[in-house]
This record gives sequence, C-alpha cells and structure tokens, in this order.
Amino acid sequence: MNYLIKEAKLEDQIICDSAGTSSYHIGAAPDSRMKSTALSRGIELRGRARQFDWFDFEQFDLILAMDRENYQNILALDPKGKYNHKVRMMCEFATEHTEQEVPDPYYGGQAGFDKVIDLLLDACRGLLAEIRQNN
Repeated sequence: MNYLIKEAKLEDQIICDSAGTSSYHIGAAPDSRMKSTALSRGIELRGRARQFDWFDFEQFDLILAMDRENYQNILALDPKGKYNHKVRMMCEFATEHTEQEVPDPYYGGQAGFDKVIDLLLDACRGLLAEIRQNN
C-alpha cells in the first residue's frame, strides 16, 4: 500500500502501517522471499514486524485483516465493539481476485508469494480507489 500511496503522491495525506496479531515475529524484517517477490515488481518492503496494539484503534481510521483468524483476533481486543466499524477484511477491496482471505505463502513456494503480492496489489489498488472516491 505504501508503494501505491507514494506512486500516487499521497504520502502527506495517507499513513499506512502494518502489524501482526501474534508476537512471535516482533522486530523481524520482512520475509526474504516476500521481499524478493515484491522487489521484482519494483516494491521495496521496509520496516520491522510489530504486534497490533489497542492504541492502533485510536491511531488509524481503517484496520485491515488478512484473514478471518486475524480479523477475530483484532475484534477480540475491542470487547465493547467501540471500533468494530474500523475493522475490515483486506480482500473486500480486491477487484480482480475472488479470494476472501489473503493466504499465508510461507509454505507454498514461490508461486504462493507471487499470488499474495498480486492479490495485495489488487486489493490495495481497490482500497486506494475507494479512499479517493470517498475523500
């Protein structure tokens, strides 16, 4: 998403961050296979893994989950449902792919990483189009 935000020259208007719902990769760089796959499409992945925190509900207007398990884990951090309206599934924004969840490519070989990058680019383009339409 940050690649598309920069490409659209919207860095001063849109802030995008990433966080996982588990703690076992905190501080780790992006997976080298995903970095390589993204770089083959001109996208440089940066940053370090962090865990989603309750404060993120306050910080961000929209919180996207890659799969249903993460979606439920995020909602569980908001037991009163105050921020439920902010939480959506990433694939809701895809226009060319029909997947309901972003698959975990970790064990799927290179084809899995290619599929995930293509799916995420599609969903992020759809999200950016919706943001532009609503603002």
